[in-house]
Amino acid sequence: MFRWLLLLVPASVALAAVTTPTSLWTFAAAAAAVVPLAESIRRATEHLARRAGPAIGGLLNVSFGNTAELVLALFVLASGKPDVVKAQLTGSIIGNSLLGLGLAIVVGSLGRDKQTFKRARAGQLSSLLVLSMIALLLPAVFDYVVSTDASRRGLDERLSLGVSVVLISVYTANLAYTLVTHRDVFAFAHHEVHDPAGAAAQEVWPLWQALAVLAGGTVATAVEAHFISGALTSAASAVGVSEFFLGVILLALVGNAAEYVSAVYFARQDRMGLAISIAVGSTIQIALLVAPLLVLVSALGDKPMSLVFSSPLELIAIATVAFAVNAVTQDGETTWFEGVLLLSIYVLLGLAFYLV
Repeated sequence: MFRWLLLLVPASVALAAVTTPTSLWTFAAAAAAVVPLAESIRRATEHLARRAGPAIGGLLNVSFGNTAELVLALFVLASGKPDVVKAQLTGSIIGNSLLGLGLAIVVGSLGRDKQTFKRARAGQLSSLLVLSMIALLLPAVFDYVVSTDASRRGLDERLSLGVSVVLISVYTANLAYTLVTHRDVFAFAHHEVHDPAGAAAQEVWPLWQALAVLAGGTVATAVEAHFISGALTSAASAVGVSEFFLGVILLALVGNAAEYVSAVYFARQDRMGLAISIAVGSTIQIALLVAPLLVLVSALGDKPMSLVFSSPLELIAIATVAFAVNAVTQDGETTWFEGVLLLSIYVLLGLAFYLV
């Protein structure tokens, strides 16, 4: 299915030429094209990981897992819309852990009373979510404290830089913990990570093919991100929604659709532990790596981005994710009703973001 959707890439370029690069049709085609491109990048990374061995392979998977999301955010940030980027980050956090995980639990529970998974891995992910919540709440509280003092304005950007360095350090330590020092504790069984659907499904791409797909997918994603960032304002006006809503719902959705599909697929195969690692692990990567990287990169330009979110609703949404995921995963098992609860929370937050 994703291979056929790659036709959206040339279609978006053609629409930009026939209409305008800022038209609603160009925006829609470019946004849809990011989905198969993200899946192509994920598949190329997976094949590289199989060649590199468990430790290096795991590092490759977590490093390139959100490439499409990062590229898209960089182009939106370069267009001078840091608030939309923050909305996109918020949308990715709530989308992966509420929509993606909720769908995986519901689909995986069909025909089953419950599904089980390792509590150790889920507990670690929940702890990292709580850390992310604290780290993302702190700059907003700090900004509220110093905003009344004109002489101290701008300190929130310096604090955001410090928080970003700490978060990236924690992310690096987490990689060492799960991939090196405690690899046996968090490793999945062979049957959990490999699909036994025949030798053809297990064939590993040649190195040149994996690298070519990874590079080509990244370049094509950059092209589509350029179209999306340029047409964002006109698309929001044409549809009758805010740029903020497009960022928190649409941009986050297209940037992470591949993770949703993977999580649902593995959950249906009764590999809920892997599905949780994909959905919640992607959230962790957004909070501990992608957001800090965007802050550090923006500091090199004229318009640095801070971690101070413009809407308290975003902070409430991030905090909700941490509490909801912890509540669902703490007992080491899931049922379809817990998936419905996660989906309900996502719908409620989406409604609130729409009305804002």
